[in-house]
Amino acid sequence: MKTDFETLAVAVDDRGVAALTLNRPDRKNALSATMMDELTAFARLAEEDQSIRAVVLSGSEGTFCAGADLNWMMTQIEADRAGRMAEARRLALMLKALNEMAVPLIGRIEGVAMGGGVGMACICDVAIAAEDCRFGFTETRLGIIPATISPYVLARMGEGRARRVFMNARLFGGVEAAALDMVARAVPAADLSEAVEAEVAPYLKLPRGAVGRAKRLARSLGPTIDETVIEATIEQLADTWEADEAREGIAAFLDKRKPRWS
Repeated sequence: MKTDFETLAVAVDDRGVAALTLNRPDRKNALSATMMDELTAFARLAEEDQSIRAVVLSGSEGTFCAGADLNWMMTQIEADRAGRMAEARRLALMLKALNEMAVPLIGRIEGVAMGGGVGMACICDVAIAAEDCRFGFTETRLGIIPATISPYVLARMGEGRARRVFMNARLFGGVEAAALDMVARAVPAADLSEAVEAEVAPYLKLPRGAVGRAKRLARSLGPTIDETVIEATIEQLADTWEADEAREGIAAFLDKRKPRWS
């Protein structure tokens, strides 16, 4: 399969396990427009490549994903409503592609997983976190909301658990992420590779087609995440971007000052 991406490192071993690594270490593997497009393309390629048995998603240099890239965020500030919705749709369709990919997706979560990085953890079939990993829905600090990732977060955690961390922007560790069902379990950082490998191993003894069909069955019976739901979240995000709080929150962030509500 294609492995020459700009923002991703992809390696497939002789077992058919694809190591998919977010590879922007200088940006803490933040999600740029290019990375989103490449992740969408990877999901399609992995489905088409019959040799791929499982995918392990991680971030380079010990950091999973710090959320949206600052430069990408800047384009939202300068864009009109239609432009903001188009970029939100880019992120939404990337998450949808990975969420529905008919290949097991195992997440290796370490360092930090913020904002969109939490969404990435939640679309994994199984995510294993390092105990010292830091998680957070940090969007409300900027006066915006975690809209685009919300269908996948709620599908993973359930409403009750999500409401404990979805709005307050506080940071929490891997052990709490496991208690919230955001990840399957948290282990000491030194044991992370072994724990991820234990999740990969069963798929190497199973027929690829049946595994993919079982995943699609589970997804079809879970919470509805269709075009209507996705577009509704995009609309809500666009509404939030146009509010005074978003302008103040983002300006304060860029000016490295406290917003007026703090």
